Amino acid sequence: MSGLTVWFTGLSSSGKTTISQAVREKLLHGSHKVEWLDGDAVRQHISKGLGYSKEDRDENIRRIGFVAELLTRNGVIVLVSAISPYRAVRDEMRLRIGNFLEVYVEAPLEVCQQRDINGIYRRALSGEIQHVTGMDDPYEPPLSPDVICHTARETRDESVAKVMDRVESYNRTR
Repeated sequence: MSGLTVWFTGLSSSGKTTISQAVREKLLHGSHKVEWLDGDAVRQHISKGLGYSKEDRDENIRRIGFVAELLTRNGVIVLVSAISPYRAVRDEMRLRIGNFLEVYVEAPLEVCQQRDINGIYRRALSGEIQHVTGMDDPYEPPLSPDVICHTARETRDESVAKVMDRVESYNRTR
């Protein structure tokens, strides 16, 4: 399998990490070189000091994209799970990286608020934090993603199967 970036985008608690980790396990069992770039981990290590303005969010995504591009170029399947709320910078990463699949992990805001894995929505609703994507900051859904995972109405395994099918078909055409 050639290098490929699979970019999971969606609201916080939509299921990006859950699906990307399950995809990672399947790919590893298939003896593929796989790396996972989690948006939260990248913020702690590579993008420390960036805030949540549009400019800082775009810079964070460009940094993730730079690492993903290097790995992809070296034959790694890179799974990126990052909110990446702005369409233009996601499209920029698609062009920059080349071997790229965009996975829209879609769940209604109400469902994400119920899941609220990191307590982000609870803290936003209480006024403790601002600039929360989907609440007081925008999220621009992809216009034509390669895969859509509707996590409020399909199982994790159904979502994972959709992504795996697309990854496998992408690599058959290379």
